[in-house]
Amino acid sequence: MKWFLTVVIQLLFAIFMYLMGSLFFGAALVPGLALVFNVWQTTVAMTPLLRLFLIGLTLSLGYFIFGLMLVVLVGLFRTLLQLKLKEGTHPLFSPETMKWAFISSLFLMIHYTFIDFILLTPFANLLFRLLGAKLGKNVQFNSKYVFDATLLEIGDNTVIGGGAIINCHIVERASLKLKKVKIGSNVLLGSHCTIMPGCEIGDRAIIAAGTIVPKGTIVPARTVYAGREHNLDAHKGVKQETSEG
Repeated sequence: MKWFLTVVIQLLFAIFMYLMGSLFFGAALVPGLALVFNVWQTTVAMTPLLRLFLIGLTLSLGYFIFGLMLVVLVGLFRTLLQLKLKEGTHPLFSPETMKWAFISSLFLMIHYTFIDFILLTPFANLLFRLLGAKLGKNVQFNSKYVFDATLLEIGDNTVIGGGAIINCHIVERASLKLKKVKIGSNVLLGSHCTIMPGCEIGDRAIIAAGTIVPKGTIVPARTVYAGREHNLDAHKGVKQETSEG
């Protein structure tokens, strides 16, 4: 019986998020569709080839307008409702876990439709700020795999390399564990590295490409971290917190 209840809850949540997605996508599409409709009406007298070109151009422009509108709408929705994640360990079917799933789904709407086009632009910083991240100046995002923004803190001039993963959550023993990730200033996260919940990375540290930084790891300032067994600055010591995330 418990498994049936789990399936029903998951199904209802999925349907709810489909409806929310339709609402956000529909609202974000309005300005672009209005522009296309206007061009459609005003180009009737033009030659077919020129008209098709202008309509195609407007459709392309409409997509970018849709993406930016989606960023703003999702971000403002999260900000106005003050949706924030709470650090700690939460049962899988607790209110906090449902809130995490809801916030994550809001981000995934952008993740799967538009975020690739705003990486390494100020729009990426705007998105993550609206989603609750605390960012310093001149942070560069070259990865769309940055999750749980309300638990993320990044200092000035830090670069998030291509494909780098930042996770402030982990699921263990039928529980969702949420913990802040704190990244200092002038830090470089190498391509496709993974930062797990509870990690703290000091100023001017470098995380080598492809490295996994385990949960609760504290990387000291100016350290070049390439894994616990291959740390390039081993004499400085990389601490591992013993407490559960």
